[in-house]
Amino acid sequence: MYASTVRGLLVRGMLAGLIAGLFAFAVAYVVGEPPVRGSIAVEEAAAAKDAAGAPSAHAGHGGGDAAPAEAAEEEEELVSRPVQSTFGLATGVLVYGVALGGIASLAFSFALGRVGGFSPRATAALTAAGAFATVYLVPFLKYPATPPAVGNPDTIGQRTTLFFLMILLSVLLGVGAIILGRRLAPRLGNWNATLTASGAFIVAAALAFVFLPDNSDAVQPGFPAALLWEFRVASLAVQLVLWAVFAIVFGVLAQRLLAARTDGAEAPAQQPAPAAG
Repeated sequence: MYASTVRGLLVRGMLAGLIAGLFAFAVAYVVGEPPVRGSIAVEEAAAAKDAAGAPSAHAGHGGGDAAPAEAAEEEEELVSRPVQSTFGLATGVLVYGVALGGIASLAFSFALGRVGGFSPRATAALTAAGAFATVYLVPFLKYPATPPAVGNPDTIGQRTTLFFLMILLSVLLGVGAIILGRRLAPRLGNWNATLTASGAFIVAAALAFVFLPDNSDAVQPGFPAALLWEFRVASLAVQLVLWAVFAIVFGVLAQRLLAARTDGAEAPAQQPAPAAG
């Protein structure tokens, strides 16, 4: 019975993640694509400026136009920008939403009934809020998102490693805060235990911020600050919409599933016993 319930929650979590991904894609396309196009335009302008100032290797040999043509062919994109900004973006966001929805549903299955006496809807909201904070918000505060084609390409691997390390630390600190809160609840009460565990999480995250290195080359000098700000706000908005919609949809689906399972389990016990003779 428990395995079938978890399986049902997993399916509903993935469905809720798919629906949330659709809303997140709409926000990413409407709000996020303009700053992405702007950053690409800035990079292309800088590349054209550098190419105009650089001397041609074939100058004086009648081949001055051959090098730019060859470079253009080498730098031609395998996937066009219109495809990247529509089909590619939708695929990435939807797969991301389904995957996170499935993982969040498993976390919900573990948290239900173990973290306070909350209803399934409230537990779904708390699970989504915790996932948003640990998986995205805390790492975002340390290593904010940057548009594509921004920063030193040679440090992409280092920056990616640091970002995922921050995600891992944040998730571990979140799990530790939950365990601490549960152990303190019998002595301090749920409210005081929650405040204490939250404070411990904030302090530990702040220490991680101090000791982990910064991305000193994440953004090239001279990049428009307003464009960078727009991209980061858009990135934050996409994640907020994704987790908010997931919390609402999955909360409703989980509530219905668990209510149906509870009613089905109680129905045989409520049937009257057959009369003797």
